[in-house]
Amino acid sequence: MLINIDPLLSPDLLHTLRAMGHGDEIAVVDANFPGTTNAQRLIRLDGISVTEATKAILSVLPLDEFVDVPVHTMEVVGKAEDVPPAVAELRAIVGDRAQCSTLERFAFYARARECFAIVQTGETRLYGNVILKKGVVRL
Repeated sequence: MLINIDPLLSPDLLHTLRAMGHGDEIAVVDANFPGTTNAQRLIRLDGISVTEATKAILSVLPLDEFVDVPVHTMEVVGKAEDVPPAVAELRAIVGDRAQCSTLERFAFYARARECFAIVQTGETRLYGNVILKKGVVRL
């Protein structure tokens, strides 16, 4: 047990977040995402929403301040301007901390394959996928 650590952050996830360096990316994805197929390292958080997982991760992971856009979500196929509920919540969680952009579905898959790790949640809402770029930890 640790003090002030969100209980959703499992030992494996904490280890992964700590092992990541500045500029490494982590994908937090929904239950439909082909995580096993695409992950270099796969961490499962079944039963947890993508927004809960992202909020927990961002409680210990700074976003990269040296890039224009450190957060990417998946855009709706054929309707790039749509903002699904899960994406709206993810943007609210990121808030003023960083710019957020969207990636076309297959571009998102390609970028997720390059991520340090993929966290597969139990999110059932469509398009509940986000990629976060780790920043510098300032003490």
